[in-house]
Amino acid sequence: MTIFPCKKLSFKKFISCHFPDFLLRTTAIALSAAFALAVPAHADGDSNDNFVRITLNKRSNHEMVAAHLKRERDALAAILEGKQPLKEKKGKVVISEQFAEQRRLRGVDGPDGKDENVIIKDYANAQYYGTVHIGEPEQEFTVIWDTGSADLWVPRKGCQNCGYCNPFTQNTSICKDKYDSSQSSHYNKDGADFEIQYGSGSVKGMFSKDTVTLAQDIAVHDQRFAEVQDAKGMGVAYVMGKFDGILGLAFDTIAIGKTTVFGSAIEQGLVKDPVFAFYLGDEGDGELTLGGYDSTKFEGDLTYVDLDKATYWQIKLDGISLGDTYSTDATTGIVDSGTSLLVGPSAEITKIALSVGAKPNVMGEYTIDCKDVDSIPEISFKIDGANYSLPGSDLVIQANNICLFAMMGMDIPAPGPQWILGDVFMRRYYTVFDQGNERIGFAKAVKN
Repeated sequence: MTIFPCKKLSFKKFISCHFPDFLLRTTAIALSAAFALAVPAHADGDSNDNFVRITLNKRSNHEMVAAHLKRERDALAAILEGKQPLKEKKGKVVISEQFAEQRRLRGVDGPDGKDENVIIKDYANAQYYGTVHIGEPEQEFTVIWDTGSADLWVPRKGCQNCGYCNPFTQNTSICKDKYDSSQSSHYNKDGADFEIQYGSGSVKGMFSKDTVTLAQDIAVHDQRFAEVQDAKGMGVAYVMGKFDGILGLAFDTIAIGKTTVFGSAIEQGLVKDPVFAFYLGDEGDGELTLGGYDSTKFEGDLTYVDLDKATYWQIKLDGISLGDTYSTDATTGIVDSGTSLLVGPSAEITKIALSVGAKPNVMGEYTIDCKDVDSIPEISFKIDGANYSLPGSDLVIQANNICLFAMMGMDIPAPGPQWILGDVFMRRYYTVFDQGNERIGFAKAVKN
């Protein structure tokens, strides 16, 4: 549990203790991000005999920090409205289970009781986006290419709670692109219900089939995907996010629709190899390759690790250490392109955060004094006997003299993975997802 050291203070003094200039910086920064213009990501379609490339546009550090501040503001507003995200427990102020549940978005369990079908994040911290096209003629959508889920969904025409479109937001990310089946000659009706239950509500719609085009020339025919009619369950993370939908790249074993876009591309012989890879630019945009990997994006050789489970991209971790101040025993984790931060059990993240001087807010996220960034020791993930280290500076997202600590606590129910190695990890290590051999390859990424 996240512990707040100002537990004996009144609410007014509690806010002053943790957020001395809270109103000033949230008003100036969060509102500017809310109405920032969205720059669409275009698939460049570059290809050779091995793979095609898709550009992944990066959300700036300024926007990441602004989103963090907005979540602080919303949480404090909830307190004032009596929707307490905090409660007393054994003399300590902690995040309530109900409020924590709103930060852990879960998928609906199937009729057979499968518990792997869990959405283990809310996309509030998603940082990379690319485009996909659906239909003929093509309709373009900005999506999170997400190795932590398996379905493709986009909002449909007439969708409720799917952004806000008016003359002022028409060309911004707040106004979502909507799929219109009547405009596609390749559309085939499916009609089965689609629903994911999130902590704050559900996302509902229906399944349909159409041509889904990746890059410019991988046209996956008769692909099952979901048209979302009501996205209320995604909450503000969706409204303010720079994405229309989600394209899952995990395995079909956790797909609600029983099939995945990349799996169908493999079955239809549209990619040379059953492989895709991520290069996440440190200072700029990233790149997703389909059908192979780009050897110019990493140094040395790839080291492959067999999956622990072919559901998410889950691997065994021999252990995790932070300098001489923290270490943990063997555990499990997933490599997840749809999560920007490093995520671990709440108790473990609290230990790490306290050891470097990071302070929690009411949402369980942490900030650290920017002058202390250089003193953060490196963190090391031991995987299959090899150490994959990140310098302490990689654990900070900095903008506007605010330093967001890039680790977050989340208690994922068993048998789910305990840790999530998100974009913070993947920026340092080029990552190859080998679906055919059920393994992941790592190599140190070149800087862009």
